[in-house]
Amino acid sequence: MFKMKLLSVILCGITAAALMTGCGKELKFSESSDADTQMSSSESGSSSEKENVTAPENVEIMNYTAPEKGDTIIEMEIKDYGTVKFRLFPEYADKGAENFIGLANDGYYDGLTFHRVISDFMIQGGDPLGTGQGGKSLWGSSFDGGTDPHLIHVAGAVAYANSGSTASNGSQFYIVTGEQGLTDDAFSYYENYGYYFSENAKEAYKQNGGTPLLDGGYTVFGQVFEGLDIIYQIQYTATNASDKPFDDVIIDSVRAVEYNGEELKWHLSDYDYDDPTTHEVANFTSPEVGDEIINMNIKDYGEVKIRVFPEYLSDASENFIELAKQGYYDGLTFHRVINDFMIQGGDPNGNGTGGASVWGDKFDGGKYFNLIHAAGAVAYANSGSTATNGSQFFIVTGEVCNDETLEQFEASGQTLTDSAKEVYKTVGGYPYLDGNYTVFGQVIDGLDIIFEIQNVETDDSDKPVEDVIIESMTVEEYDGSEINWYVSGNNNTGSDTGTETSSDDESSDAKTETDAE
Repeated sequence: MFKMKLLSVILCGITAAALMTGCGKELKFSESSDADTQMSSSESGSSSEKENVTAPENVEIMNYTAPEKGDTIIEMEIKDYGTVKFRLFPEYADKGAENFIGLANDGYYDGLTFHRVISDFMIQGGDPLGTGQGGKSLWGSSFDGGTDPHLIHVAGAVAYANSGSTASNGSQFYIVTGEQGLTDDAFSYYENYGYYFSENAKEAYKQNGGTPLLDGGYTVFGQVFEGLDIIYQIQYTATNASDKPFDDVIIDSVRAVEYNGEELKWHLSDYDYDDPTTHEVANFTSPEVGDEIINMNIKDYGEVKIRVFPEYLSDASENFIELAKQGYYDGLTFHRVINDFMIQGGDPNGNGTGGASVWGDKFDGGKYFNLIHAAGAVAYANSGSTATNGSQFFIVTGEVCNDETLEQFEASGQTLTDSAKEVYKTVGGYPYLDGNYTVFGQVIDGLDIIFEIQNVETDDSDKPVEDVIIESMTVEEYDGSEINWYVSGNNNTGSDTGTETSSDDESSDAKTETDAE
């Protein structure tokens, strides 16, 4: 089934040259701050269809044509990852190839980073400012690299970022990962909104994956033939609210060299690739003896223990640990409780309007794709993005999902790994929150208590009628004690009711349920 998050841009009727906001994951590459606006992952519901056009000429797709021995290729060394090589296409993108070769030979790219990384989409770099707002061409100002239908945005394609048209190309470039498993159904859906692709392009996308909606808006000038597995590894690094990796992904060097007949590995299947999306969800990995864990004592209920994940999200874990050590949470309440959803606390004002991080201001805890909103997950509340994290947190209860529910969830514009689907079907949780909040912990003991609290009587603002008080929150070392990930007495289903997530309109509001307003 094709992934709807790329299709959500169509529903807004926005062209590739316009600012895309409020209608799904941003699909615009821009070198200006205005166009880097983070989009909501929910659909806006508006749909002015793109004017119908005829299908483009069915030219041969040339992304996978072999270079001749002696041709100029690009060799890129990425720190801690390895070597990536790509073929250039001066026959179809002459200025694009010339610009990149010249900048590479000048050492322009050496030491720069991939400053923007979006899984199932692309990795972007080449900005000396590292913000998406800098860069220049070989000639100083921007240049027009144009487009050519022989080169498309299949996985591994290399293209220039721009700020509205190919006439604004500079030094910034991106390497496509995109979606795998594109089908005829996907292209039929595109065509319903006036987006057409040649038969050759469709076949290339169905076999190799990519991001077809970018075609015609950006200058494709290269194709990776070695190190595609590295590009796919990088796309799953933990990122902040602006899609910037927490740990810099550094380009050690970029050089133009001669092709000497190296093996051409165009396709991901050509590699011994360890796909992170096939890994088990990280929420249920046990702490090591001696690791710091949180012991939260809730008045009249008992102790709840939480494992944090500094190995994935260091700032998010540090904030919670340090606030606990300072006694910040002692005496605060769970001020917002919603049955079959979550319990929220950590606000010294007790009404969802307060709180601060250990550093005083709000902070960006980011997100890691393999930490999800399973039952027992601990995450920061925010007011619109992970860059507004503070002290407020919530613990997920949610419900057990069935296959139909998860299919409807994916059709809403989200995707799930097979491991995540299995967790939501057995342990339960709330998948609609994934990708919008910083999940930094998981309850390892006392989940029964959390599920008990979610049933307390509340007022019209979801505030418990009788205060649910955090008497103390302390940090201790994990001593190897038995871990209880699940609610007892339910065969590890994670739900004390066994009910399944409904598909009604409540799900569309789930992204604001935990906002610290």
